[in-house]
Amino acid sequence: MASRALEFLTVLPTAKHTASVIVLHGLGDSGHGWRPVAQMLAKDPKLAHVKWILPHAHDNPVTLNMGMSMPSWFDIESLELDTNDELGGEDSKGMLASSVLVNQIITAEVDEANIPADRIVIGGFSQGAALSLLTGLTSERRLGGIFALSGWLPLSGKIKSMMSDRAQSLPIFFGHGTSDPVVQYKYGKQSYNLLKSLGFQDATAESIKGLSWQEYAGMGHSSSPRELQDIASWLARVVPQNT
Repeated sequence: MASRALEFLTVLPTAKHTASVIVLHGLGDSGHGWRPVAQMLAKDPKLAHVKWILPHAHDNPVTLNMGMSMPSWFDIESLELDTNDELGGEDSKGMLASSVLVNQIITAEVDEANIPADRIVIGGFSQGAALSLLTGLTSERRLGGIFALSGWLPLSGKIKSMMSDRAQSLPIFFGHGTSDPVVQYKYGKQSYNLLKSLGFQDATAESIKGLSWQEYAGMGHSSSPRELQDIASWLARVVPQNT
């Protein structure tokens, strides 16, 4: 896994910059794929203070893709559970290497843009969702929150020992389509249930801290206007404009 810094796109805030959202794309995609979404959400008055950061994964060989190189945060052997009850014979080395690179972006936001860590949210789609969960749950910093769209919790057998002490206080949004043929709905729900078994609580109307699970009937391996509206509402509570 390449160790050079990640390149990324940005969508700038339209008001004073007081929060940042890092969005990690799925397998074979790039930051360009989520730029229209970021541009749309940037128009929401409640998110006018947010800078959107859209990194590009390095090209790496992907076993699922017959070993051919493509933009990938880590290798994937399959999209089925293996004998360790982990998805795709997980590439822990690649995951951790990519997590280090994402943390470099977080560090730059803290040190150079003067954004407090708890005003930085990390999220992603599919493979990017898995990396977002791993990075956010193991971060030495207490981030603002994590969102995982059509994804799964990686390294499920090891994550308990890897999580930071702050992990259970994080707001975490899961969104998954019930008809997802790629990362099946059951894998997303299993990830949510695993965190519940580790002591994570559900978020409430009074407190956004904890788990928010949203499922979308009939949605495949994609997003939808309703899901994006839910993400916008969740972000407005996690990193509100007036602080």
